[in-house]
Amino acid sequence: MENKLEGKLVKLLQNKLCLLRKQNAGREFNCVSGKKIRGTAERPRISIFRSNSQIYAQLIDDVAGKTLASSSSVELKAKGKKTETASQVGKSLAEKAKGAGIANVVFDRSGYLYHGRVKALADGAREGGLNF
Repeated sequence: MENKLEGKLVKLLQNKLCLLRKQNAGREFNCVSGKKIRGTAERPRISIFRSNSQIYAQLIDDVAGKTLASSSSVELKAKGKKTETASQVGKSLAEKAKGAGIANVVFDRSGYLYHGRVKALADGAREGGLNF
């Protein structure tokens, strides 16, 4: 009886793992297949990560390997719709970039489609004064 249960559990876990691989496969393919985006000190890269409930963005100088500024929905403790929160994160990142003397950036959508929260963050950053 225990062997049957173990076998079923192993099979269930394997199916779950397969599903997770398929869910992230599209984003990983978009990330790898595109051209390489690099940020410099004069023109850093905005890197985005979005989870189901939060969104994070950071300005990265790839040459030095340093993060120059970052902002997230966790940091802002914003309530409301996810796209509105993403827009606020973009504006917050733009303010921090201005404080660091950065006006021009390169936008890295990290394999996510330019739609919804990613687009809202980009629009918020543009409203805040960043050029990309």
